[in-house]
Amino acid sequence: MPPARGPRPGPPPGPPPPRPGPPPNGRPPAPRPAPPPQDGRPPFRPDRPGPPPLYTHEDSGVGIVEPAASSNGRTTAVAAPPRRTGGGGGGRPPGGPGRGGTGAGSGGGPERKGLRRFWPQWSRRRWILTVLGVLILGPILAVAVGWLVFPVPNADDIKVSQVSTFTYADNAPLAVVRPDNVNRVSVPLNQVPLHVQQAVMAAEDRSFMSNPGFDVSGIGRAVWNQLTGGSGGGSTITQQYIKVTTGQDQFSLFRKYREVILAAKISKEYTKDQILENYLNAIYLGRGAYGIQAASQAYFGKNVQDLTPSESAMIAGLIQSPSRWDPAKNLDKSQQRWNFVLDGEVAQGWMSPADRARQVYPTAIPPSKIEGGIPGDDKGHVYNAARAELERIGISEQEIDTQGLNVTTTIDPKAQEEAGQAVQKIMDGQPGNLRSSLVSVDPKTGKVLAYYGGKDGVGLDYASVLKQPGSSFKPFVLAAALQAPNPIGLGKTYDGSSPQTLAGATVTNSEGESCAQCSVKQAMTKSINTVFYRMGLDVGPQKVADAAHQAGIPADLLPGPTGGISLGDKEVHPEDMASAYATFAADGTYRAPYMVQKVTAADGRVIFDRGTTDTGKQVMPEEVARNVTESMTDVASSSRIPLSGGRPVAAKTGTVQSSVEGQNNDAWTVGYTPSVSTAVWVGTDDNSPIKNSSGRPIFGRMLPGSIWQSFMNDVLDGTDVEQFSSFEPIGQAPTPDETQAPQPSATASPSPSTQNNGDNGQNDGQNNGDNGQNNGNNNGDDGNGNNGDNGNGDNNNGDNGNNGNPGDVFNGFDPSNPGGNRGDNGDN
Repeated sequence: MPPARGPRPGPPPGPPPPRPGPPPNGRPPAPRPAPPPQDGRPPFRPDRPGPPPLYTHEDSGVGIVEPAASSNGRTTAVAAPPRRTGGGGGGRPPGGPGRGGTGAGSGGGPERKGLRRFWPQWSRRRWILTVLGVLILGPILAVAVGWLVFPVPNADDIKVSQVSTFTYADNAPLAVVRPDNVNRVSVPLNQVPLHVQQAVMAAEDRSFMSNPGFDVSGIGRAVWNQLTGGSGGGSTITQQYIKVTTGQDQFSLFRKYREVILAAKISKEYTKDQILENYLNAIYLGRGAYGIQAASQAYFGKNVQDLTPSESAMIAGLIQSPSRWDPAKNLDKSQQRWNFVLDGEVAQGWMSPADRARQVYPTAIPPSKIEGGIPGDDKGHVYNAARAELERIGISEQEIDTQGLNVTTTIDPKAQEEAGQAVQKIMDGQPGNLRSSLVSVDPKTGKVLAYYGGKDGVGLDYASVLKQPGSSFKPFVLAAALQAPNPIGLGKTYDGSSPQTLAGATVTNSEGESCAQCSVKQAMTKSINTVFYRMGLDVGPQKVADAAHQAGIPADLLPGPTGGISLGDKEVHPEDMASAYATFAADGTYRAPYMVQKVTAADGRVIFDRGTTDTGKQVMPEEVARNVTESMTDVASSSRIPLSGGRPVAAKTGTVQSSVEGQNNDAWTVGYTPSVSTAVWVGTDDNSPIKNSSGRPIFGRMLPGSIWQSFMNDVLDGTDVEQFSSFEPIGQAPTPDETQAPQPSATASPSPSTQNNGDNGQNDGQNNGDNGQNNGNNNGDDGNGNNGDNGNGDNNNGDNGNNGNPGDVFNGFDPSNPGGNRGDNGDN
């Protein structure tokens, strides 16, 4: 039997009773007031019988000890049941605060869930009040601090005292910018005609007269661009004035904050007229001109008071990018901006529609020879191209003119000199309307080695013009075909006869060249139009454009491709072609072309550094690029423009036919070794027919081919002979004899015949060639054999004895007229 239990222990004893005796102060103690009721229970009153109830955690009820009747009629204390249970724990003794029950958790009130369990209400309130305080007081404090710290600039604060230097890759000086030589004459606003002021506001800030100095939506765009990795945002005239006078033009939220504070501050301290006056005297407008007065002289040779509304609109349109939108360099963009400004004036009610209709785009005077050490010959184009690249990477013209920059370019001084010499040597004695350009790129790095945009460094840069490439675009057709689900190899044969009707267009081969069945490599060597047009249709014109973009042709070019893209009917820049061919030279690794290597400030800060290595991006399989290279290895030798010493080279020529029957507009040669990729273009300013000194049409293998050959031989002289990587054919392989470069045929002269040996690709069955009759005039245009131009020697009238292998001339496509012979682009 279990032992008998003793009596249950009662509650613990209370405090000892007070000792008898008089109170300390001799007065009886005042009775204590009864505690207020809690939880609906009456307070204990000593005049009532029974023990007092024992309370703990009054607000929750947990741990409350209530009086209960015992079996013997006495009252005992019983703990109220806990609201939750758990392992371990237990109640506290009655009479003190604390936890009760048997659970492990806390003992108070309804159970809290989620964050509220750990985040007391007072904490939430404090956090919310703190956030609201930051949101309300933070901007106020930021404005107050900025208002006190940032001084208001004026037009004379602009810095124009430091010299910037552009150098070749070896640090030899290329150009020196001396802003101290710049003519900047301030004029009061009352000397600036109202239509000039309105033109500037229409171009840059149409709400200038009513806004508080900043544009809220523009600030929002700037913040969003910064947060999402973009740059810039809309700036008012007031904000632009702050940028140009402080020299702070970097893309950052702090700069925008500073601008907003200063814009608001300036708007309080200056009138709108004062702000506009200072802005017009500070803004850079190109051609070394700071301020509207200097710009008036630079573009129109007159004072600002004499500018017409049309002239004012042209100058105002230049503000955002004066070096690139100068009408002497980019007439189309200048005209677009001119229209934008005039339309804005109409929209604002500053010009009537009738006056707008009467406006004629003005003719600016030619740029004067640039002072301050900037070359006026072909090297001037190098300087301008480098400045444009600086702008693209975020270094403004203002920084160039004010921070004493040292800009190191990638241009090899020897290669640049040889580019100019090659052009001068070949073009000497040729018609004066001919223009030429040359761009050379290192396939292993992307560095631009030479950049020749014409001999006039302050005129149009012909290396930056957009022109149709003709047959030099055919390698991109093959690149697409090699990546098709069923790859088209170099040994696959096609019907190369001419003419053929393909997708509704009549396509002919140039100079009567055709083949009943010829391989892809033979078709590339002979530039058979019908083969590549068919191939482009088989893989799809968009796939051809994709392959060109893949190789490096900019994504914004080649819009809406049709069958004609296979024969080069979409415009590209010479640099694009040199760069895209460099991708083939590098076995499918693309490296973006660049001219700026490093930029340091006068105080030694490195503002930009391209780095020493560029691993590039593998944009197409190695074997695809190598097969494209293999397809072009016979072109140079068959065109009589091989490189010295039998150096391996891949090349392609192209010619674009004129709207004038039998004439051409543009001619190209593009080619590369593993270390140098070069593109050469010859054409005119106005797309008029290109003829040599003998009056004969020019083809890609002629003047462009000779320039290309001369430059490549010079620039590679003394360097190791490099081989292309090993060739692994894709699809059907070419026959072994096709992998050997053909030797140029002897210069046997055929008797006059009705063979179709013309250069214009019309293929009309007539003896319409340029020199197929061997008239004995050894003038560089005598086509010995059925090949067209220049088979009579090596230096006949500057055409370098080109054998006149079949050329292909592009003259466009007109699906609505499928019967027209197209004769497209077959120059070799």
